[in-house]
Amino acid sequence: MSGADRIVLTGVRAFGRHGVLPEERVAGQDFVVDLELHLDLDVAAATDRVAATVHYGELAQQVAAVIGGEPVDLIETLAQRIADTALAYDLVDRVAVTVHKPAAPIPVPFGDVAVRIERERSAPAEHVVVALGTNLGDRDTTLDDAVAALQRLPGLVVEGVSAIHETVAVTLQGPDPSRPRYGNRVVVGRTALPPQRLLDALLRIERVFGRVRTERWGDRTLDLDLIVQGDRVLDEPGLVLPHPRAHERAFVLLPWLEVEPDAVLPGRGRVRHLATGLEPS
Repeated sequence: MSGADRIVLTGVRAFGRHGVLPEERVAGQDFVVDLELHLDLDVAAATDRVAATVHYGELAQQVAAVIGGEPVDLIETLAQRIADTALAYDLVDRVAVTVHKPAAPIPVPFGDVAVRIERERSAPAEHVVVALGTNLGDRDTTLDDAVAALQRLPGLVVEGVSAIHETVAVTLQGPDPSRPRYGNRVVVGRTALPPQRLLDALLRIERVFGRVRTERWGDRTLDLDLIVQGDRVLDEPGLVLPHPRAHERAFVLLPWLEVEPDAVLPGRGRVRHLATGLEPS
């Protein structure tokens, strides 16, 4: 039965410098990881060869190396890196990762704090385009951090990122040079996520960056628009594909062309034709 077998590896302990607080990066602490791999072990059982299974000793060393590697703020991010390490084994279909932080800086007595995630192997299939924009705060840093968040999003593979394009803010009445100027980028890639699930993830990322959707044409800390996903044509509450105004927005079309010169907007035609006559404000 596919994926019915398990390899369970618990209590992998290693020293790392992960945490939000500066002192955590300086002093460091031990982290403990449990893994449960879902895979087929029938060939390994039949052949008695280690090549037909996952060498859990090597995997434990790889997990320890991830723990001791580049520091991150959140153990959620650390768990994702460990899951990616396990899924790099072709035999592994799914993995559950629990990261324990027993010495977390919590100001009350506690036994343990841990994050558990489950990830499965999926081959991203559909072409996807996401437009990013911001006109508040440090625009360049926000856009760089937002791209990094998209690159870490499970189920999304980022294949191209445009440069930052500066444009005038647009309101319901048209361009408004009196408002802070926008920084815009476009990310293209492939995804295995259903459109609504991808959109929900984009909205969560917006909220992490402080976005509050109270004014449709207002200034914003971060705007993530799902422009196209494959050839899908959808008109659902809160989700329209392709994006209904993408064909008239230079701040979407021009960065998109930079990454994909032969891009096509479903139902509208080639992006380079649509962009003719549209100049950045």
